[in-house]
Amino acid sequence: MTQTTGDVRALDDGTPPTVADVDRIAAHTDPVVRNLQITHCYHQLSRALAQRTGGSANWCTFAVWASKQVGQTIRQEDPARLLERMLATSPDIAAGIDLLVRALRRAVPQQTLDHAEQAVRRTVVAATRLDAAADASARGNLKVFEEIAREFARFLALPADGLDGFDAALRPGEPPEGQRLLRQAFTHYHQATSTTDPKARAELLLLANVEIGLHEQTRLQPEITAALQAPVLDPRDLERRLLDQLLPGNRAVKWLRRVLLTVLGRRTPLRLAGEHLADHARALARRAVTEHLMTLALPGGDLLDLSEDLPSVFPPLLAELSHPELLALLETVDPTPDDLLGTAARDWSDLPDRMHYIADMFRCHAHRTDLLDPPFTPDQIAALTDGHRPTGPL
Repeated sequence: MTQTTGDVRALDDGTPPTVADVDRIAAHTDPVVRNLQITHCYHQLSRALAQRTGGSANWCTFAVWASKQVGQTIRQEDPARLLERMLATSPDIAAGIDLLVRALRRAVPQQTLDHAEQAVRRTVVAATRLDAAADASARGNLKVFEEIAREFARFLALPADGLDGFDAALRPGEPPEGQRLLRQAFTHYHQATSTTDPKARAELLLLANVEIGLHEQTRLQPEITAALQAPVLDPRDLERRLLDQLLPGNRAVKWLRRVLLTVLGRRTPLRLAGEHLADHARALARRAVTEHLMTLALPGGDLLDLSEDLPSVFPPLLAELSHPELLALLETVDPTPDDLLGTAARDWSDLPDRMHYIADMFRCHAHRTDLLDPPFTPDQIAALTDGHRPTGPL
């Protein structure tokens, strides 16, 4: 086993990460670097289990790309860009900016007002608490990894012929606190590694993937709700930032002008314009975060919009299902059995809505070999090995 002095092993040498590796990554204090290491560790776990099951996708395979997508929220990249685009095309924002400019006309030089629109949009993005969505996403990313990746590492360290002692460490009962579904899932993974029947293996893997998916999504419910509801925009903070941007003079002069303009808290035309702008910007910010969270980028530029029906088909081995436990589980999470119509998630904060999409996504993409591709370049993995944030697109 190739060891490094950093937080993760640089090369995937076929040896799966250990429990100590998982614990070390989970303890990393930088949420950006930790997320990248989590994503790479999922890839290593995914490849190790796929080697034992004929190359099919397991739960970690999908977790690689979900974690990579979450990383953009943690780094506040895509939500900010999406919010900027929404602000630029929203009639309500344009009207709010017009109200604000009219309220400032007597206090701000005309040459400043000529460029006010761009300044206002930049200030709205800066004032919107996208960091709250990032914090919730980072908590969820860590919460799932430190529990489930740890169990995959334990499972992969077992001898191939049994699960002796594995179940004893798992809590009885239902999620979010109980781990019954994890116990069942790893039993089914073990059965999948020992069967020679390709169809039986495919159904066992799908069953295990959905069981872990249901456990994971139940556990994540608070963090998903928090991320979707997180973006806030305080009208007073927006007003202060805007006046700092637009008013002439040094800090003391700006402060005096701001006090005079806002008349010590009275609802002046400026304040009303700021509140109007903040209301519409807050709604757009939540839309931006929601749309970002409901998008999943897969290899090869494949972008899934989770608010639309899955654009795929079931692979031949999973076109018709027969495993009784799998059929029973899908009956509880898939209201449109054997049909992709209606898989679109209307509300990502709704657990049954999410699980309907996720279960069918696991089924549709179970045999995509490119899902096993590494999520980062060798140079990026080397940087992660040293505990640094890599350069280049992530």
